[in-house]
Amino acid sequence: MASTRIKICGITTKEDARDAISCGADAIGLVFYANSPRSVSIDQAAQIAAIVPPFVSVVGLFVDEPVASIERILSTVAIDLIQFHGDETPQFCQQFGHAWIKALRVRPGLDLSGACRQYDRARGILLDSWQEGMPGGTGKSFDWQLALGELSLPVVLAGGLHAGNVGNAIATLRPAAVDVSGGVELSPGRKDVHKIRKFIAAVRAADHQVEGIEHDG
Repeated sequence: MASTRIKICGITTKEDARDAISCGADAIGLVFYANSPRSVSIDQAAQIAAIVPPFVSVVGLFVDEPVASIERILSTVAIDLIQFHGDETPQFCQQFGHAWIKALRVRPGLDLSGACRQYDRARGILLDSWQEGMPGGTGKSFDWQLALGELSLPVVLAGGLHAGNVGNAIATLRPAAVDVSGGVELSPGRKDVHKIRKFIAAVRAADHQVEGIEHDG
Protein backbone atom coordinates (compact mmCIF):
# COMPACT_ATOMS: atom_id res chain seq x y z
CA MET A 1 0.00 0.00 0.00
CA ALA A 2 1.29 3.47 -0.90
CA SER A 3 1.49 5.99 1.92
CA THR A 4 -1.68 8.01 2.40
CA ARG A 5 -1.10 11.55 1.19
CA ILE A 6 -1.87 14.33 3.66
CA LYS A 7 -3.26 17.78 2.94
CA ILE A 8 -3.52 20.47 5.61
CA CYS A 9 -6.23 22.83 4.36
CA GLY A 10 -7.24 26.33 5.37
CA ILE A 11 -3.70 27.67 5.70
CA THR A 12 -3.75 31.44 6.25
CA THR A 13 -0.18 32.32 7.29
CA LYS A 14 3.36 31.52 6.21
CA GLU A 15 4.08 30.28 9.74
CA ASP A 16 1.30 27.71 9.58
CA ALA A 17 2.45 26.62 6.13
CA ARG A 18 5.98 26.09 7.41
CA ASP A 19 4.68 24.13 10.40
CA ALA A 20 2.54 21.86 8.21
CA ILE A 21 5.40 21.22 5.81
CA SER A 22 7.97 20.61 8.54
CA CYS A 23 5.63 18.04 10.12
CA GLY A 24 5.44 16.13 6.84
CA ALA A 25 2.35 17.38 4.99
CA ASP A 26 2.28 16.55 1.30
CA ALA A 27 0.05 19.50 0.40
CA ILE A 28 -1.36 22.70 1.83
CA GLY A 29 -4.74 24.18 0.95
CA LEU A 30 -5.53 27.84 0.30
CA VAL A 31 -9.22 28.78 0.49
CA PHE A 32 -10.51 31.36 -1.99
CA TYR A 33 -14.07 31.48 -0.68
CA ALA A 34 -15.03 34.74 1.01
CA ASN A 35 -17.62 33.18 3.32
CA SER A 36 -15.02 30.91 4.95
CA PRO A 37 -13.19 31.98 8.12
CA ARG A 38 -10.12 30.43 6.46
CA SER A 39 -10.32 32.57 3.34
CA VAL A 40 -7.14 34.24 2.07
CA SER A 41 -6.60 37.19 -0.23
CA ILE A 42 -4.60 36.87 -3.43
CA ASP A 43 -1.67 38.69 -1.80
CA GLN A 44 -1.75 36.43 1.27
CA ALA A 45 -1.94 33.34 -0.92
CA ALA A 46 0.96 34.44 -3.13
CA GLN A 47 3.16 35.06 -0.11
CA ILE A 48 2.32 31.65 1.37
CA ALA A 49 2.80 29.78 -1.91
CA ALA A 50 6.18 31.44 -2.41
CA ILE A 51 7.68 29.68 0.63
CA VAL A 52 6.44 26.19 -0.29
CA PRO A 53 9.36 23.94 -1.30
CA PRO A 54 9.50 21.63 -4.32
CA PHE A 55 7.38 18.46 -4.18
CA VAL A 56 4.88 19.93 -1.72
CA SER A 57 1.66 20.79 -3.54
CA VAL A 58 -0.29 24.03 -3.23
CA VAL A 59 -4.02 23.43 -3.62
CA GLY A 60 -6.44 26.27 -4.36
CA LEU A 61 -10.01 25.75 -3.16
CA PHE A 62 -12.87 27.46 -5.00
CA VAL A 63 -16.64 27.43 -4.49
CA ASP A 64 -18.59 28.43 -7.61
CA GLU A 65 -16.09 31.19 -8.29
CA PRO A 66 -16.42 33.16 -11.55
CA VAL A 67 -14.06 32.18 -14.35
CA ALA A 68 -12.33 35.57 -14.45
CA SER A 69 -11.64 35.47 -10.72
CA ILE A 70 -10.12 31.98 -10.91
CA GLU A 71 -7.97 32.97 -13.87
CA ARG A 72 -6.72 36.07 -12.04
CA ILE A 73 -5.74 34.00 -9.00
CA LEU A 74 -4.02 31.33 -11.10
CA SER A 75 -1.99 34.03 -12.87
CA THR A 76 -0.73 35.38 -9.54
CA VAL A 77 -0.50 32.42 -7.15
CA ALA A 78 1.64 29.32 -7.80
CA ILE A 79 -1.16 26.76 -7.51
CA ASP A 80 -0.47 23.14 -8.43
CA LEU A 81 -3.96 21.67 -8.07
CA ILE A 82 -7.47 23.16 -8.07
CA GLN A 83 -10.11 21.86 -5.67
CA PHE A 84 -13.65 22.66 -6.84
CA HIS A 85 -16.00 22.60 -3.87
CA GLY A 86 -19.24 23.93 -5.30
CA ASP A 87 -21.66 22.90 -8.04
CA GLU A 88 -19.12 23.19 -10.85
CA THR A 89 -19.76 21.03 -13.92
CA PRO A 90 -17.05 18.85 -15.45
CA GLN A 91 -16.86 21.26 -18.38
CA PHE A 92 -16.27 24.18 -16.02
CA CYS A 93 -13.53 22.35 -14.13
CA GLN A 94 -11.63 21.37 -17.26
CA GLN A 95 -11.15 24.84 -18.76
CA PHE A 96 -8.25 26.20 -16.66
CA GLY A 97 -5.33 24.08 -17.83
CA HIS A 98 -4.65 22.87 -14.27
CA ALA A 99 -4.96 19.50 -12.61
CA TRP A 100 -8.08 19.43 -10.46
CA ILE A 101 -10.19 17.43 -8.04
CA LYS A 102 -13.93 17.67 -7.38
CA ALA A 103 -15.46 17.66 -3.92
CA LEU A 104 -18.68 15.77 -3.25
CA ARG A 105 -20.77 16.15 -0.11
CA VAL A 106 -21.76 12.64 0.88
CA ARG A 107 -25.22 11.70 2.07
CA PRO A 108 -27.50 8.68 1.57
CA GLY A 109 -28.57 8.26 -2.03
CA LEU A 110 -25.59 9.96 -3.64
CA ASP A 111 -24.32 7.92 -6.60
CA LEU A 112 -20.57 8.08 -6.02
CA SER A 113 -19.77 5.75 -8.91
CA GLY A 114 -21.84 7.89 -11.26
CA ALA A 115 -20.14 11.06 -10.03
CA CYS A 116 -16.71 9.52 -10.68
CA ARG A 117 -17.78 8.73 -14.23
CA GLN A 118 -19.13 12.26 -14.66
CA TYR A 119 -15.92 13.88 -13.41
CA ASP A 120 -13.66 11.32 -15.06
CA ARG A 121 -10.93 13.84 -15.95
CA ALA A 122 -10.39 14.78 -12.31
CA ARG A 123 -7.26 13.65 -10.48
CA GLY A 124 -9.52 12.43 -7.71
CA ILE A 125 -12.80 12.81 -5.87
CA LEU A 126 -12.83 14.49 -2.46
CA LEU A 127 -15.52 13.13 -0.15
CA ASP A 128 -16.76 15.60 2.45
CA SER A 129 -19.70 15.80 4.85
CA TRP A 130 -23.04 17.13 3.68
CA GLN A 131 -24.67 19.92 5.64
CA GLU A 132 -27.38 22.24 4.38
CA GLY A 133 -25.95 25.54 3.18
CA MET A 134 -22.32 24.63 3.81
CA PRO A 135 -19.99 23.67 0.92
CA GLY A 136 -17.40 22.32 3.35
CA GLY A 137 -15.62 22.95 6.62
CA THR A 138 -18.43 21.45 8.66
CA GLY A 139 -16.09 19.82 11.18
CA LYS A 140 -18.27 16.72 11.04
CA SER A 141 -17.52 13.30 9.60
CA PHE A 142 -19.97 11.37 7.44
CA ASP A 143 -20.88 7.71 7.53
CA TRP A 144 -17.86 6.17 5.84
CA GLN A 145 -19.88 3.06 5.04
CA LEU A 146 -21.62 5.14 2.36
CA ALA A 147 -18.33 5.32 0.44
CA LEU A 148 -17.37 1.64 0.56
CA GLY A 149 -16.76 -0.05 -2.75
CA GLU A 150 -14.44 0.37 -5.69
CA LEU A 151 -14.52 3.79 -7.35
CA SER A 152 -12.89 4.71 -10.65
CA LEU A 153 -11.09 7.75 -9.21
CA PRO A 154 -8.71 8.06 -6.24
CA VAL A 155 -10.49 9.15 -3.06
CA VAL A 156 -9.46 12.11 -0.93
CA LEU A 157 -11.24 11.77 2.41
CA ALA A 158 -12.28 14.90 4.32
CA GLY A 159 -14.90 15.91 6.85
CA GLY A 160 -14.34 16.01 10.59
CA LEU A 161 -11.02 14.20 10.58
CA HIS A 162 -8.61 14.48 13.52
CA ALA A 163 -5.86 12.43 15.14
CA GLY A 164 -8.39 10.35 17.05
CA ASN A 165 -10.41 9.08 14.08
CA VAL A 166 -8.19 9.26 11.00
CA GLY A 167 -6.76 5.80 11.65
CA ASN A 168 -10.23 4.25 11.57
CA ALA A 169 -11.03 6.23 8.44
CA ILE A 170 -7.96 4.89 6.64
CA ALA A 171 -8.65 1.32 7.79
CA THR A 172 -12.25 1.60 6.55
CA LEU A 173 -11.85 3.30 3.17
CA ARG A 174 -8.14 3.05 2.28
CA PRO A 175 -8.23 6.52 0.67
CA ALA A 176 -5.43 7.83 -1.50
CA ALA A 177 -5.28 10.96 0.64
CA VAL A 178 -6.79 12.63 3.68
CA ASP A 179 -7.64 16.31 4.03
CA VAL A 180 -7.86 18.05 7.41
CA SER A 181 -8.55 21.60 8.49
CA GLY A 182 -10.53 22.13 11.69
CA GLY A 183 -9.10 18.99 13.28
CA VAL A 184 -5.66 20.59 13.54
CA GLU A 185 -6.65 24.12 14.53
CA LEU A 186 -6.36 26.41 17.51
CA SER A 187 -9.18 28.50 16.01
CA PRO A 188 -10.64 28.79 12.50
CA GLY A 189 -7.77 29.72 10.23
CA ARG A 190 -4.96 29.22 12.75
CA LYS A 191 -3.25 25.85 13.00
CA ASP A 192 -1.80 24.05 16.02
CA VAL A 193 1.57 22.50 15.20
CA HIS A 194 1.13 19.88 17.94
CA LYS A 195 -2.22 18.77 16.48
CA ILE A 196 -0.71 18.65 13.00
CA ARG A 197 2.14 16.48 14.27
CA LYS A 198 -0.27 14.11 16.05
CA PHE A 199 -2.51 13.90 12.99
CA ILE A 200 0.33 13.01 10.65
CA ALA A 201 1.69 10.46 13.13
CA ALA A 202 -1.78 8.86 13.30
CA VAL A 203 -1.93 8.62 9.51
CA ARG A 204 1.49 6.98 9.31
CA ALA A 205 0.59 4.54 12.08
CA ALA A 206 -2.58 3.59 10.22
CA ASP A 207 -0.61 3.10 7.00
CA HIS A 208 1.76 0.78 8.83
CA GLN A 209 -1.11 -1.21 10.32
CA VAL A 210 -2.94 -1.54 7.00
CA GLU A 211 0.26 -2.58 5.25
CA GLY A 212 0.74 -5.30 7.88
CA ILE A 213 -2.80 -6.57 7.38
CA GLU A 214 -2.41 -6.64 3.60
CA HIS A 215 0.96 -8.40 3.88
CA ASP A 216 -0.44 -11.04 6.26
CA GLY A 217 -3.41 -11.55 3.97
